[in-house]
Amino acid sequence: MKVRAVTKDVGILPRKVRLAINMVRGKKVDEALTILSFLPTPTAKAVAKTIKSAAANAENNLQMSPADLKITEIFADQGHTLKRFRPQSRSRISPILKRSSHITVFVAEEEG
Repeated sequence: MKVRAVTKDVGILPRKVRLAINMVRGKKVDEALTILSFLPTPTAKAVAKTIKSAAANAENNLQMSPADLKITEIFADQGHTLKRFRPQSRSRISPILKRSSHITVFVAEEEG
């Protein structure tokens, strides 16, 4: 059975989050957290937090063993975009788009 955890409105671009996500896709939870602990980016902290939450959901709600959990699905979707403007010369403006992302993790017990 799959267990899900979602972190919404992380203030990091989805493209940057996907770089960290691709490194841990299909790995066991313990191995994925070890890999993310050595990445120096803030993205790794956000992804690790979501993976830990999914593992805790599986352990507390469905009494699954945390040692047997494997990441079955993980993806990052685009969240809200804050639109801001910066003044330029000659009474013009240029837009600033502050993008966010939603991180979703599914874990399940590894069989065998």
